[in-house]
Amino acid sequence: MSAKKKIYVIINPKSGTSSKQNLPRKIAETFDPHKFDVHIFITGYAGHGSEIAKQAIEDKVDYVVAVGGDGTVNEVARTLVDSDIVLGIIPLGSGNGLARDLNIPVDAKKAMNTILEENIISIDYGKVNNERIFFCTCGMGFDAEVAAMSSGKKSRGSFMYIKNMLETFIKQKPQTYEIICPEGTIKDEAFVVTCANASQYGYNAHIAPHADIQDGMMNIAILKPLSILDVPQTSLQLFAKKIDENNKMIELITNEATIKRESAGVMHIDGDPVEMGTEIHVKIIPKGLKVLVPKDLPKKNPLDPQEILMRVADTFF
Repeated sequence: MSAKKKIYVIINPKSGTSSKQNLPRKIAETFDPHKFDVHIFITGYAGHGSEIAKQAIEDKVDYVVAVGGDGTVNEVARTLVDSDIVLGIIPLGSGNGLARDLNIPVDAKKAMNTILEENIISIDYGKVNNERIFFCTCGMGFDAEVAAMSSGKKSRGSFMYIKNMLETFIKQKPQTYEIICPEGTIKDEAFVVTCANASQYGYNAHIAPHADIQDGMMNIAILKPLSILDVPQTSLQLFAKKIDENNKMIELITNEATIKRESAGVMHIDGDPVEMGTEIHVKIIPKGLKVLVPKDLPKKNPLDPQEILMRVADTFF
């Protein structure tokens, strides 16, 4: 008889809007005690999830399951990078960016069943200034201002996200950015500069539809300044996975870049607003995190090499 898999389940009771009261019981009922040794932890304060994940590494458990929103998932995942422990996700937040990109169901029961499939892949992660870790996106400009506006608000969801986008659009002013990478340098005024390891922010808002979280690269989406007349079409394209068709979008594919901007201020790292300086370095670390995903995970539709070369040529020449 094979040894039981040891699982630490980390539940953030404050994430999302639904009650977590019955979750421990449902988890215990779902995982066969003959196959799995499950330990359930409830976080009590900021950073608690990271502490439990560190203990899991010391205890050499097999799986650590993060139960909560994007903040909880990021906190646990960034602690597990470059370890042998596999991350499971039961997404209970609003955006659920990483879970959605990996096709992990946002329904808790279905997400548990995904973990039971024990299908493991390795994904890339990103580093900002060699210290802050992200899995989906980081960026400056409009999306960072939206993140700052949304931070700490009790009301969440797609409607509130769109509302914050519209309010921020009225206030936000584009900056000039210089993006330096091995492939070349771009200097231009931009409304948004997003480094996308995954295709979306969350909420199914796809800023880089061709980004692949397993290709060792990031898609830097540079959206030039928009007029109020551009907003409806651009918003529709964002949620329809077609923003790359927007004539004000430049997409640069690279594994490392330094971004210089006119003034210091907020940027977002997986939706978390952080104050940063005028020069920011972003790098992708390939295959740095193991994750449990559905067996029927659909393949991404990345740009073919010829299309990449054409876009690079259009960008720099």
